[in-house]
Amino acid sequence: MTGIKDIAKKANVSISTVSYALNNSSKVSEKTRKRILMIADEMNYIPNRAGQNLRRKQTRIIGVHLSSYSGSFYGDLLDGIHNMAKELGFDIIACSGEKSRLFLPQGMIDGIIVLDQYYPDEQLLKYAEEGHSIVVLDRQLEHENIRHVLLDNQEGMKQAVQSLKSSPVEVIDIIGGPKGNFDSKERLKTATQEISKLGKKFRIYKGEFTEESGYLAAREIAAEAKKQSGLQAKKIQIIALNDEMGIGAYNYFKNSSLNTETEVKIIGFDNLVVSRYLDPKMHSVTYSKREWGAVGMNTLYKMLNGERGKDALISTKFSANQ
Repeated sequence: MTGIKDIAKKANVSISTVSYALNNSSKVSEKTRKRILMIADEMNYIPNRAGQNLRRKQTRIIGVHLSSYSGSFYGDLLDGIHNMAKELGFDIIACSGEKSRLFLPQGMIDGIIVLDQYYPDEQLLKYAEEGHSIVVLDRQLEHENIRHVLLDNQEGMKQAVQSLKSSPVEVIDIIGGPKGNFDSKERLKTATQEISKLGKKFRIYKGEFTEESGYLAAREIAAEAKKQSGLQAKKIQIIALNDEMGIGAYNYFKNSSLNTETEVKIIGFDNLVVSRYLDPKMHSVTYSKREWGAVGMNTLYKMLNGERGKDALISTKFSANQ
């Protein structure tokens, strides 16, 4: 790989002169700068941005840590982060895994936005203690260099359960989310509390926020329904803690023998575009994923510019008529 030493040798100038030319310094003449840039281009020189960033102490790049790239959920969120970052003069890198967690302490990026349940709290707190700016979308951590931009899971789920107040179904089937996931825990806690307030019962089935896990949970729900008699066997009400699992459950019942003899209604969370076109329709708790991402990015930007920044809560709502 061509370096500035190679360019200096070919141009018959010092290494410092090449450096000045490549960085548009006024310390070299325009004629010399153009000649050096032409030679650099001929030699296919690629600047070492990592080294430059370490010297400048700022990269204007943000890391977005995700636990997964699967499903349609992340597109709108990343779009919101990207658009706000672009407006503020930043680029973003979407990443996951242990090695990518070294980007921040190594100075490869300026700050991070985290929606990754596998990113350890201890590591985030360590980086915050070292002075790095962090915005979390999936947990609550108390540190002056960490801000929370979270979903109002409680309000949306409360509205969803309240919509079942007049439902004749006495036992609500809940498809839960991944163990340790912040949003899953909040939604499940609220759902069970609100169902109990209605004087109804609930059953909880394991889920992983994936379409496949929703399908498998629906199979268990169907098996339980076959054991029942009367109204409970004829009507099934499911609350899936995200839309992907709700879609998985929908796909199971669509091809199930129960489909012709049992009325199945599903409530989801996330309001993915595809969920609006199911027949029968799957109603869902909605919120703006783009807003969530944009607020997270803007919060991090303020922190990087010396402002304290504020924690934020993204509003959610449920409407059976959406």
